[in-house]
Amino acid sequence: MELPKFLLADNTDYPDAIFIVHTEYPRFIINLENDEVEWMEEFSKEDEADLMEEAESLIEAATAFYDREVSRYDA
Repeated sequence: MELPKFLLADNTDYPDAIFIVHTEYPRFIINLENDEVEWMEEFSKEDEADLMEEAESLIEAATAFYDREVSRYDA
């Protein structure tokens, strides 16, 4: 099965949360309510430096995905 790069998710246990799931490496879930990120990968110390550089652009892309999805829903 081919998955999209981002998925929008919710959970009734967290009614105010807006979860975006990034399905490609490095996989993560971000809660747009509080910008908390949960990484679904394990990283070495060497990888962490590269990850920090990439993380900002990935989080911006996740936010843009959410904005696009919401604008399509409102249309």
